[in-house]
Amino acid sequence: MMEVTTLAAIDIGSNAIRFLVNNIERCHGEDIYKKVAFLRVPIRLGEDVFGQGEISEIKARQLTDAMQGFSYMMKAYQVKNYLAYATSAMRDARNGNKMVQTILKNSGIEIRIITGQQEADIILEAGAVRYTADPTRNYLYMDVGGSSTEITLISGQKKIKSYSFQIGTVRMLAGKVTLQEKENYKKWLRKAYKAYAPLSIIAFGGNINKIHKLIGSNKYQTVSYVELNVLYDTLKNMTYEERMTDYKLNAYRADVIIPAMKIFLTASKICRVSELFVPKISLVDGIIHHLYTHQSGVKK
Repeated sequence: MMEVTTLAAIDIGSNAIRFLVNNIERCHGEDIYKKVAFLRVPIRLGEDVFGQGEISEIKARQLTDAMQGFSYMMKAYQVKNYLAYATSAMRDARNGNKMVQTILKNSGIEIRIITGQQEADIILEAGAVRYTADPTRNYLYMDVGGSSTEITLISGQKKIKSYSFQIGTVRMLAGKVTLQEKENYKKWLRKAYKAYAPLSIIAFGGNINKIHKLIGSNKYQTVSYVELNVLYDTLKNMTYEERMTDYKLNAYRADVIIPAMKIFLTASKICRVSELFVPKISLVDGIIHHLYTHQSGVKK
């Protein structure tokens, strides 16, 4: 007999808020994850936080409205359990904890602000190691977000070390990435390459997923460094409007895709990686997996 569990995940990031509802079907000892609903709300909390150190009244209201909507949707889908995680922007905002309390009061949704290390670990829980990693090879798992970039070094399908860099797409657009952090990023990559070469990159995030689609790769194919570099040179020399018109990019994607490519290209060049694998797994997928495997500690 098949058992079905309906779970939800909310990722409150610096560039957008993501809401995912999944059915997990357990049949003959196997768990099958099926997406029921997905919604992306482009509220750039990072713009406020990087500019003024806190979430503005306007975006606080947008975020609260979105969370109230998610609350109703979870009831409609009869969600059994959920987890709502907030990342870098909420961590850095002076009024981040206040926002958590406001949202709890208005929507009933409890938000947990997580560290960059926790964010990186949750990505690993999404099952990418099991499905994409060759145990004889070494990998860099890279999750590029709006505020930060999380990198985890994997060897023999085991985590060796990870680091969260204050380098993200929205942060770069705002000119808030320090020269020291850029150098830290490059230095960390050089050390990883020296100790574990050859390396492969497994890339995560909405931007690399879109890049994968623009290049026209099949679902399980890689994106080559050459293809990525050509696309980067093409898009960076176009205006914001041209990217939306010629490449059909949404307004929320047409600007951040440039710094995202730069982050991935830098890592690929330093680590001499010729191609990036794009498994199309994000933080919300990791949250669902984490929730399903740790249900005893979840609010019901």
